[in-house]
Amino acid sequence: MQPNRHILFIAVLIISFQLHGKQTSVSSNPETKGVFELVTLGSTGGIQDGNLSAFLLRTLSEPNYIALDAGTLTNGINVALSNNAFENLPMQTDNTLSTTGKILHHHIKGYLISHGHLDHVAGLLVASPEDNNKPIYGLKSVNQTMSDTYFNWQAWANFTDRGKPPLLNKYQVIDLVPQQTTNLKGTQLKVKAFSLSHPLESTAFVIEYEDNLFVYFGDTGPDKVEKQGKLAVVWEYLAKQMRTKKLRGVVIEVSFANDQPDNLLFGHLTPKWLLSEMHYFYSLVADKQQIKDMKVIISHIKYSLKSGTNPRLKIQQELNQGNTHGLKFILAKQGQLLIL
Repeated sequence: MQPNRHILFIAVLIISFQLHGKQTSVSSNPETKGVFELVTLGSTGGIQDGNLSAFLLRTLSEPNYIALDAGTLTNGINVALSNNAFENLPMQTDNTLSTTGKILHHHIKGYLISHGHLDHVAGLLVASPEDNNKPIYGLKSVNQTMSDTYFNWQAWANFTDRGKPPLLNKYQVIDLVPQQTTNLKGTQLKVKAFSLSHPLESTAFVIEYEDNLFVYFGDTGPDKVEKQGKLAVVWEYLAKQMRTKKLRGVVIEVSFANDQPDNLLFGHLTPKWLLSEMHYFYSLVADKQQIKDMKVIISHIKYSLKSGTNPRLKIQQELNQGNTHGLKFILAKQGQLLIL
């Protein structure tokens, strides 16, 4: 072999080895070993219409989502599409619908509503005339709020199967019994609901698939402020379940930075209070690595109109400064896709 050909042959071998190594590193990425897919339709709390609390969750083994709150729905789907968040979704064929319509009609199989505040339900309400039949799940008080306040033929037409007639029967309303497992129709998921402290009763949804867990927290105040111990009940349940199951991630709110006074939290968390809650949770879990491996997705950061104010940056800094347990904090961003 000529010297220059020999050099070329060696170079080709090196490049091939490098490419093979890159492919190996991609295939061994923990992200590819996930069980759940989480799409952020809306990440903020408060006043930023078009980007209010809403997530979609599915197992990677099926193309069907459950919605976790629905403050933003159609606009959130459109933003997620523009970010290619659905590129791995086996899309239902339906030439009568746009891609947004196919996701809404064929792939979202129901709604878990944490509480009835408008920034958690507005997207569902305004999309309801063009939505298709599916269930709405919530604690009894939450469903009653939806019926009394919105689906009452004054604020909105009654698209549900209960409340003020005439009943349009588009949505089947299902009352969740606290801490009792319910199968989510059209999916392989199960849910168990826990009451949370908030001016209007809120909910934590513990979602289960085989031996995997995911938790979505609606709005909640810290136990030391609310004096009701409701978060402790959730942490203690999870710690017990984690002896035999894997907690893949949680979505939990941090509405304000640490300079928000406790008497003005109105049933919300700050970085200080979230870290306090996570410290208690950490103390309960036998396998500490499980907590370090799971993702903690921060939602409901309040949008600010103040000049020069960046609540996301401040909250991120305060979480990082107090993160003594090495938790994986991720600030939710509209259109974001996460594999858990």
